[in-house]
Parts: sequence; structure tokens; C-alpha cells
Amino acid sequence: MSLDHVRNEIAKVDRDIIALIAKRQELAKRVAAIKIREGIAIHDGRQSQKVLVSVFDRAVESKIDPVAVQKIFEILITMSEERQRECSGDGNLP
Repeated sequence: MSLDHVRNEIAKVDRDIIALIAKRQELAKRVAAIKIREGIAIHDGRQSQKVLVSVFDRAVESKIDPVAVQKIFEILITMSEERQRECSGDGNLP
């Protein structure tokens, strides 16, 4: 297998990751609609912590750096909350 072939495979994985992030952002819009309807705050520290613990455990099981994975998911959670704020009309307010 050539270097170019492996790099092409990595590029495909990168495209898949971006597509999944876009899907996660679309789901964040749905979450926002539910939270608005039910009067729930955008930031849910318990849910965020639950996600971070879960991805840490999955990373350990997958034998990849769990701290790095948590950092990635911290960014994804922030992106999700920002999208929810946009949908609720709060802009990027904390």
C-alpha cells in the first residue's frame, strides 16, 4: 500500500468526520427546539459531564488518547451549545 493511498484513506475519514459533525450540529438545532419548548437551559453541565465520561471510556476501550478525545468533545459540546443559543435567539451569550 502506497503513502498516497493511505493519505487518500485519511482524507476520506476526514470528510466522514466533517459530515458527522454537521449532523451533530443539525441535531443540536432539534435539541434547541425541545429545550425552548420545555423551558430548559441551554447549558446542561450534568449532560456535558456524562458525554465526556462516556467518550473517555470509549477512547480507552479503543486504545486512543482519552484526554485528547475529551478535548475534541469539549469543542463539539461548545459548538452544540452555540448552535442552540443561535436557535433560541440568544446569540453566543454564555
